[in-house]
Amino acid sequence: MSRPELLSSHNYRSDGRRPKELRDIGLTLGSHGHADGSATVSHGLTCVLVTVYGPREAKNRANSLFDRAILNVNVDVPLFSGGGSAGKKRGRGDKRTLEFTSNIKSTFEPIIQTQLYPRSQIDISVQVLQQDGGLLQASINATTLALIDAGVALNDYVCAMTCALHDTVPLLDLTSIEESDLPNLTVAVLPRSGKITLLTLETRIHMDRFEQMFEMGGAAGKVIHEEMLAAVKRRTERLVTAMGKGGRDVQHAGAGGAATAERIRDLDFEMEDY
Repeated sequence: MSRPELLSSHNYRSDGRRPKELRDIGLTLGSHGHADGSATVSHGLTCVLVTVYGPREAKNRANSLFDRAILNVNVDVPLFSGGGSAGKKRGRGDKRTLEFTSNIKSTFEPIIQTQLYPRSQIDISVQVLQQDGGLLQASINATTLALIDAGVALNDYVCAMTCALHDTVPLLDLTSIEESDLPNLTVAVLPRSGKITLLTLETRIHMDRFEQMFEMGGAAGKVIHEEMLAAVKRRTERLVTAMGKGGRDVQHAGAGGAATAERIRDLDFEMEDY
């Protein structure tokens, strides 16, 4: 079976997008009720769930730090997600999994204000639900939202995007076919300061092409930032609405209790008269 054409003569990609067009983005905060913070992020068919536990007391005090929190990252890539060879599960000791875990940890260690949580630990669990390219960018974006949902102090948002080069045409938000066939990079930017906290390059490219891809990835990160802000705003509005509804329920319960007490007093008077 022949592979689909990555970029047609009419400048359309294999999935019908333009070169600089992003896939549909889904951002959901608070999707896991038992975690301190959680987020589900999808870029097209790639979907990742990240849960955050902590900051909490370190399980192993011997490894805790007196002046800051330690960051633990765990990545789970199940067979049903579509990654790896058929019938082969990526374990924690797999080279790609270790590299993936290291990238996420090194991305967020300088961003989390760990000095605010001494002698504690923050556990980040990345669960890959489905993958079709852009797995690292989806995991970083989901981790950012999960940390925000957990109330962990951050210096800035971390917004990631994958970019590739087809001849001289840059492509954004890659599918798995594009990632496997084209030289690509993943860049994680801090929108407020414009700094870069992660940059991974899968193959060698010319410096001029690298600069073009780098600028495109940074610009796309700002678009992701706007989507994140909207998702956090929606989550905040839901929480405020729930708190307001809870307050009204308490008020109604208080009014009902007062009415019940009044009826009891009336009944006492009636019994005395009897």
